[in-house]
Amino acid sequence: MRDYPDRSHLESRLKEDFIAMKTIATLLAVAALTLAANSADAKGCIKGAVVGGVAGHYAGHHGFLGAAAGCLYGRHHAKEQERQQQGQGQPPAGQEKM
Repeated sequence: MRDYPDRSHLESRLKEDFIAMKTIATLLAVAALTLAANSADAKGCIKGAVVGGVAGHYAGHHGFLGAAAGCLYGRHHAKEQERQQQGQGQPPAGQEKM
């Protein structure tokens, strides 16, 4: 294969385009996850997907996987917080208010 004078410029341009396409794909994946989750599940999904997508992108260019994992973790965390808030107003099991 012959090296052409503009080859390094072409390679850098292709690399930039590839990164841009992956970023767009990640953002579309986050948008799809956000639209797919109903309002109750979306509490932690959006924030988790954004954080996970960014972390996944910088930790090996796996933005989509990071967004999906972040969404799942965010939903789990939001449900745990909701359970804790509901549990504060109720007496412990086996004890009744007098």
